[in-house]
Amino acid sequence: MAIAPLKKMSVPITKPALTEEEAHAPYDSIKSGWVTQGPKVAEFEKAVAAYVGAKHGVATTSCTTGLHLALATIGIGPGDEVIVPSFTFIASANAILYTGATVVFCEVDPRTFNADPADIERRITKKTKALMPVDQIGLGCDIDAINDIAKRHGIDVVEDAAPTIGGTYKGRRVGSNAHQTVFSFHPRKVITTGEGGMITTDDDALADKARRLRAHAMSVSDLDRHKADRPILEEYHELGFNYRMTDIQASIGLVQIRRLDELLRIRVAKADRYTRELADLKKVRTPYTPPYATHTYQSYCLDFDRSVDRDDLMARLLRRGVATRRGVMASHLEKVYRDRVGKVSLPITEEKARSTMLIPLFATMTDDEQSYVIESLREELGAA
Repeated sequence: MAIAPLKKMSVPITKPALTEEEAHAPYDSIKSGWVTQGPKVAEFEKAVAAYVGAKHGVATTSCTTGLHLALATIGIGPGDEVIVPSFTFIASANAILYTGATVVFCEVDPRTFNADPADIERRITKKTKALMPVDQIGLGCDIDAINDIAKRHGIDVVEDAAPTIGGTYKGRRVGSNAHQTVFSFHPRKVITTGEGGMITTDDDALADKARRLRAHAMSVSDLDRHKADRPILEEYHELGFNYRMTDIQASIGLVQIRRLDELLRIRVAKADRYTRELADLKKVRTPYTPPYATHTYQSYCLDFDRSVDRDDLMARLLRRGVATRRGVMASHLEKVYRDRVGKVSLPITEEKARSTMLIPLFATMTDDEQSYVIESLREELGAA
């Protein structure tokens, strides 16, 4: 094997797009002493809900806890089955396990990498209580087709839209199309609160239940007790969780949501440049976006043919200073799920888990950094 040259530049896989405004945003909360879930969280929830076109936003500590909370609000538990793609970060399936329900893995479309609606329907049984499609890498799933399946079978839909805030489906923003949608604000996403998540829904009762369960199922919130003109003794009628976002995080989120459209514009422009400049490489396929959706490009995912040793290419690029990641994992092959669900036939998932790779893309990426990534890919694939 030829030795790749030493790195000329160091390009990370991603960076959060944070400015001085985000750095100063928590000041008022810190000065006031109200640093846990409070008025800034409520403001951030309203801002996100308004942006995506949903009636309610319910902030959580992460997308993972948001998914768990969304499933808990609809009563998912032991004996129930929830269908989810295996081709996703393992947190999607883990959230189902947290409820005690059974994970049923489904196949993905080989072009979009999102759940295949026809395969979802094939896996529905009398025990199926919910579907959890995933908007993979920032591309909205075919949610209308999935909603239609759910309606026919009388089951719920929780859309794992972790990387897709700002994306659209048939002209509607992701977050307004499923019974419940859950976003992530991890630093790898388009906007961030450090860690954090958000459920969006139009269902008043579900939103009320989610807000209650995320705070230990307390009958009255801390904020309402704080504002009351008399002592209030809260009650606890059911098992809840501590999934509360802090006002410090929400303060940062309020700045980020105002910047979201501009951050998306930059990311899409950089993705378009990759697509143009890598289009003539015969060993790689650039991302496919169906006509019904727009992509947020949490990451830029390449799909290689069998002549390319993906893992070897990742090592060569790292020697050059270009960080990469495997595309997406096949969750059903991880030991935690092999031991629970046994052997599952998902040939497309397994092939795409082997053949895909993420390359650097972030809003603060310079033209020189992107040029270096493109040059490195061209040279390495030419030698492969």
